[in-house]
Amino acid sequence: MSEVQVLGGSVERGDEILTPEALEFLAGLHDAFAARRDELLEARKARREEAKRTGKLDFLPETKEIRESEWQVAEAPAALRDRRVEITGPTDRKMTINALNSGAKVWLADFEDANTPHWANVVGGQVNLHDAIRGTIELDSNGKHYALRDDVEHATIVVRPRGWHLDERNLTFGGRKGVGALVDFGLYFFHNVRALLANDRGPYFYLPKMESHLEARLWNDVFTHAEKELGIPHGTIRATVLIETIPAAFEMEEILYELREHASGLNAGRWDYLFSIIKYFRDAGAKFVLPDRNSVTMTAPFMRAYTELLVRTCHKRGAFAIGGMAAFIPSKDPAVNEKATAKVTDDKAREAGDGFDGSWVAHPGMVGLCREQFDKVLGDKPNQLERKREDVSVTAEQLLDVAATEGRSTAAGLRGAVDVGIRYIASWLGGNGAAAIHNLMEDAATAEISRSQVWQWVRNSVVLDTGETVTGELVRKVIGEVRGELAGEIKEDLLTPAVELFEQVALAEQFADFLTLPAYERIA
Repeated sequence: MSEVQVLGGSVERGDEILTPEALEFLAGLHDAFAARRDELLEARKARREEAKRTGKLDFLPETKEIRESEWQVAEAPAALRDRRVEITGPTDRKMTINALNSGAKVWLADFEDANTPHWANVVGGQVNLHDAIRGTIELDSNGKHYALRDDVEHATIVVRPRGWHLDERNLTFGGRKGVGALVDFGLYFFHNVRALLANDRGPYFYLPKMESHLEARLWNDVFTHAEKELGIPHGTIRATVLIETIPAAFEMEEILYELREHASGLNAGRWDYLFSIIKYFRDAGAKFVLPDRNSVTMTAPFMRAYTELLVRTCHKRGAFAIGGMAAFIPSKDPAVNEKATAKVTDDKAREAGDGFDGSWVAHPGMVGLCREQFDKVLGDKPNQLERKREDVSVTAEQLLDVAATEGRSTAAGLRGAVDVGIRYIASWLGGNGAAAIHNLMEDAATAEISRSQVWQWVRNSVVLDTGETVTGELVRKVIGEVRGELAGEIKEDLLTPAVELFEQVALAEQFADFLTLPAYERIA
């Protein structure tokens, strides 16, 4: 067993989480799976190079039999059969309580995009989940007392660990950095599986950023190993996979197949998916250049193909299809509320009508709106698994038809990308990975699409609605203007590194795979 070293500082009640037994369990996971994780990250590079060479992706010929044969994922446990409204957010103490009290069916407890991986957040989040599962979580803050309510059904907790690409430098195993995904998963599972089962719940997870079914196979092996180590029945763990990368969109069935004894469903997002398309086809020229990000809605032809294929794939295999995020935060301005709620209502109505079994919101104030749209379609049914969507047939060409997207590249869009990107990075560096920006709850995916779109526009000399060509010089000019506007709003010790980092990843010659990798080097 590898030697474990805890390099992070003291965290309140951290000794309850970083016990010798828990660390030994983590060491076992790393000994068994860390090397495979490294190999799979290298495989991502090779596949991206192939896409660079050919300018395309396709469904895998070697897995055709899986797509054409008969099989189903395991039947869902009772706690996951109705997922019509899911609320997302980081695992800080206030959010934990508010999410569980929100009336949503599921809370996505996030250690990934909505969480800055400060050591205090990583360990403190585990403390908060431990208390929430045992019903003891409370908080006194700014003269208010927060606690779990007795008059509502508490949301089912589904934890999102970090993606495979992220390390945890505050824990080492045999001298190597920890794998963030294994740390987040392992600590939660080790400390809570038995308490969850005693409460008619289970260890449920959302799996982010995967790019292939081989990465899903690795997760499945991790689950099987963990269940065996703790004497938990095989198949107790259930996982929903976020299909938020373009290569994963071509392997939905294979991903479900690899996880079939542990699978619960798939989720369709927007910002990370668009970011992935830019990243994957950054060398493919104008046919993959996106207009202003806010104009690329889920009704764009290539996004429509992606979401309809996801619903068909899930229901064909007995898995749940979960829709995308409504990031709007209710405002004190009635006009802002009216416009935004109309847009969210249309979006959730479309998802429910398309056959999705549920969808995401970022704020408790939007739970009722989302539930109303799904109630209209579901009625007393918990889900729409019976809607097979056999009318849907999607080709590789449709998934990649970015050029058919309507919309323009505008000066306002460029400024908006710079503004939101810098604002979010400053928030992330300060320890808050779920940032309220312009009446929207933003996470790391927002910064990723912002900086990647700027990078893409510069590389392709995109001409804006003003007639200006997007160049590095123009972007630096806009960055300078935005910095001046934010100077009195954001503390200088956060604004300066946020500006530096945004400029670095938006204008670098080589595209950075993930903004959070260089950002992680800048936090304590």
